[in-house]
Amino acid sequence: MAHIDVVPATEERFDDVARVLNPTGREQACWCMHWRAPAKEDVTTRGARLRELTGREPAPGMLAYLGAGASREVVGWLGFSRRADARSLQRSRVLPVGEPETWPTTWVFMCVTVRAGFRRQGVAQALLDAGVDYAAAHGATALDAFPVDPGPGRRVPVSAAFVGTVGMYERAGFDRLGPTGATSARLTRWHLRREIAPA
Repeated sequence: MAHIDVVPATEERFDDVARVLNPTGREQACWCMHWRAPAKEDVTTRGARLRELTGREPAPGMLAYLGAGASREVVGWLGFSRRADARSLQRSRVLPVGEPETWPTTWVFMCVTVRAGFRRQGVAQALLDAGVDYAAAHGATALDAFPVDPGPGRRVPVSAAFVGTVGMYERAGFDRLGPTGATSARLTRWHLRREIAPA
């Protein structure tokens, strides 16, 4: 298996962020900004807002690369945020919002995206593992995720794949806490959590 290099999505790497999240240049692309967006957002500004976030510390996500030198290619994205910065998640009626006092140190893993042609090569797992380490290094005490469980032998529909699967999060050390009221492609989204021991 080829080496996978995972690094923070910083401002100088924004073109690579765009290549994964909006390869066709759609004006109303998601840009992994749904939970971070204010109420009544102008969706056409999401890309600009994510670019701004890549210039801050901590980064809004991680990028995965395969290859080296001229053949090095961006292949995946993991989006995450402190709950304190996930505005729409704080107002959710179908996902657990947690206690406000924990929002600054609880991070949410929002989406995992691997480009077509590079899937089933361990990219998503590498992104999750590196994301856990990055969040811990930036003061996280707990990590939350809301993936789906497709069941034995079933694949997740492409339209729902960005939320990830319970299995991939469990392999990254997350524990299943229970079902939520949210669904993706008619599959229940589960609440998974990983506690982070103080450094």
